[in-house]
Amino acid sequence: MIVRIMGEGQVKLADSHFAELNKLDDELLAEMDSGDEAGFRRTLAALLDAVRTLGTALPDDALEPSELILPAPDASLEEVRHMLSDDGLIPG
Repeated sequence: MIVRIMGEGQVKLADSHFAELNKLDDELLAEMDSGDEAGFRRTLAALLDAVRTLGTALPDDALEPSELILPAPDASLEEVRHMLSDDGLIPG
C-alpha cells in the first residue's frame, strides 16, 4: 500500500504491518476523544515513525496514487479529527 504523510512524501508499506499500526491508531483515537493533547502528540509521532520505519520511502519524483493519507507531524488535534473515518486514520 502507498501511504502519504502530508508534507513529507510517500512510503510503500506492506499490508502485514497494518495490525501494528491499527493499535497506534486506536490509541490515537482514544486520546483524541479524551482531549489528551500530550498523548495525542506522542502517539501521532509514534504512528508516523512506525510508517517511516516499517515502510520504504518512495523517491521524491515518484507520483504513485496514495491509498492512505496521514497527517503531518505538526497537525493539530482538530485537523486530524477532520481526516478521520469511522475506522480512524488507518482502515481496518
